[in-house]
Amino acid sequence: MVQVQTLNNMEELRASTFGRPSPRHGLKLLFWFAKDYIVIKNDNQIVANYNPNKGDFGFHHFQNRLQCDNNICKKLLPDGGYPFYEVGNLHLPASDSMPEYVRKGYTHHIDTSNMDRLIISMRPDMIVDKVYVTQHEDLRNFAPLNTYCISRELLMIICGHPSTDMSLRNFLEQAGYSTHEQNVIMYQGIAPRESGDTKIDMEGGSRAPPRAPPRMEQHSRLTEEEKEMESDGE
Repeated sequence: MVQVQTLNNMEELRASTFGRPSPRHGLKLLFWFAKDYIVIKNDNQIVANYNPNKGDFGFHHFQNRLQCDNNICKKLLPDGGYPFYEVGNLHLPASDSMPEYVRKGYTHHIDTSNMDRLIISMRPDMIVDKVYVTQHEDLRNFAPLNTYCISRELLMIICGHPSTDMSLRNFLEQAGYSTHEQNVIMYQGIAPRESGDTKIDMEGGSRAPPRAPPRMEQHSRLTEEEKEMESDGE
């Protein structure tokens, strides 16, 4: 059975290190979702302001397929009977409708600025059943150990009350986000798995700058790799 850790407060979100360091956008994505995409009713139901099935903001179906590593295959999320929708791929044109603060750090390169995603499961009546955050571990798969369920309580903390409204700056500070930390080139050291998939070498090659190919060739290479990321587990 798939088990995902639940984050219930800002302390646990900070300890998870999700969406950090800069220029990762996962924390900003979560803030936007809690502030603008949903509303929490008096009965504590989480209701979406938009239908993710229409593709607004880059939402699209997430298939929750089996991910295999060393001949062990598991799904990223527990199946609850409702469809999953994913958002956060800043390479998609529809993401341009997100607030500028979510997209600001995107470099258009294969680095940490586009590795984070938010996934929801939706009931037919527009009630959000579950909210998850995760991050890419390579060009296709997500990292199970860095996947978290966001509790209703934490969403309510982020939403805040009118008298104690949490600003983006306060939220990022409490979550441990710093704009002074440097970017990391994630997909520079890609080595093939035995299964035929690719996996990031997070240590090897992440700090040493690559040899710069001709400008047009580099742009073409990055674009093709980013197209692979558009599948995002589908």
